Amino acid sequence: MTGNSSDQIFDLNTGHPRRSVILVIMCMSLVLIVSAVSSLNVAIPTIVRELQPSSTEQLWILDSYALVFAGFLLLCGALGDRYGRKHALILGMVIFAVASVLAAYADTPTQLIGYRAIMGIGAAFIMPATLSTITVVFPPEERAKAIAIWAGFAGAGGAIGPVASGLLLEWYWWGSIFFISVPIVALALASIIAVVPNSAELERHSLDYVGAVLSVVMLVSIVFGIVEGPESGWLAAPTLGAFAVGIVTAAVYVWWERRVEYPLLDPRDFLIPRFGLGALTITSAFLAMFGMFFLMTLYMQFVLGWSPLTSAVRLLPFSAVMIIIAPRNPKLTQRLGTGRTVTIGFLIQSLGFLIAAVGLSEDSSYWIVLAAVIPMAMGMAFLMPPTTNAIVSALPQDKAGVASAVNDTTREVGGAVGIALLGTLVTISYQSGIGDAAAGLPPELANIAEDSIGGAAQVASRLDPVVAAPLIEAANAAFLDGITVAFGTAAALGLIMAGTISRFYPSDTT
Repeated sequence: MTGNSSDQIFDLNTGHPRRSVILVIMCMSLVLIVSAVSSLNVAIPTIVRELQPSSTEQLWILDSYALVFAGFLLLCGALGDRYGRKHALILGMVIFAVASVLAAYADTPTQLIGYRAIMGIGAAFIMPATLSTITVVFPPEERAKAIAIWAGFAGAGGAIGPVASGLLLEWYWWGSIFFISVPIVALALASIIAVVPNSAELERHSLDYVGAVLSVVMLVSIVFGIVEGPESGWLAAPTLGAFAVGIVTAAVYVWWERRVEYPLLDPRDFLIPRFGLGALTITSAFLAMFGMFFLMTLYMQFVLGWSPLTSAVRLLPFSAVMIIIAPRNPKLTQRLGTGRTVTIGFLIQSLGFLIAAVGLSEDSSYWIVLAAVIPMAMGMAFLMPPTTNAIVSALPQDKAGVASAVNDTTREVGGAVGIALLGTLVTISYQSGIGDAAAGLPPELANIAEDSIGGAAQVASRLDPVVAAPLIEAANAAFLDGITVAFGTAAALGLIMAGTISRFYPSDTT
């Protein structure tokens, strides 16, 4: 295989001579795009003041990036396989950087939503190319550890983004959280051009353009429905319409892929235990993790009264645990096997959610938060590296970009489901518990207070302290009831997944 700028031929069995440097570049690129998913949460209050978006526009400022990112992953992974993963990295970086600059100077909410969506296209080129490049440049005996390091940074990026945004907002304008990407992209681009070899599928088959279009429509529709459900209602026309389009398109996709000579992604690949169960594992794990970050941030800010930046900093141990433990996972997997290691990971993750479900209160110390978050991170560090390795190893190396894209797509879909599902469980419980406390308020204020704990805090700030105190107390209690239900559900899901993996994962596969 030939590199492009490094342009030397290297043996796949011995690996690229500069593979360690390439791994650093890939992890830097990965953290850049993963942190962009979560970094905007901290900046939303400032953006609301500056651009004055509606509540719906606020939602799509946050979600347009993830929606397009998830929808285009399969297509962009396939394009990288076909035309070169290095080319995909460079193109993705350029798109991401240009859109970031435009987003930094957006004048309207609509502009910001559009530029965030374009950033999602750039990220969809970058993310699968990082993982597939790693699988190519590392020899088989080193690949599992390299993927484990990649997985550690993939899990850590979600906690790093809010901290970086919070620090920038302390000194600069809101657009700085986008503009900071430019020097990072410039460094990554220079490094990619100088060091990273190009790789592509050895047999240049025609690209399945019909399957590619169907995959984009299918994924965008399904993720749109998941995102829109909590906002508009699960039975609202936009939600049901999106799911209907997604389901119909999925059926057409399966029909088409089973008949075309060179499918984008053959649905029968999911019958391969390592691949199918791996995709289910990543979806379930990130469902829990993204839901946790979303709800824990609300808990720390509205119940414990911590600032957004303080809350983000206090979640950094999650990243530290991932980065420390994940690279050590391959030795454990080699000893126990993938199935047992993933099972242990789900059990540890469930323990963290159980501690959160029963231990968090209005006056919890930071030690209780840590006691919940650290097992969650340890569980992810146990299950994510071997599962990622299993997914990308299950398909031929020519399809490394598509396999990587499946890993990334299940992660993004799982994250969207997690925020929607756990958020909905909290909302149902919260609205059930806040009713009596909000009943004595004027209808307009009551509606705001009943919508969310943030709404109750907003209403309380307008009221006399004597009236506000019981409202805040009731809101906190109702929210904590919801936290118990949501985190208890996440713990139960982890136990179900542990049983599923223990029962069905092939014992002879590591």
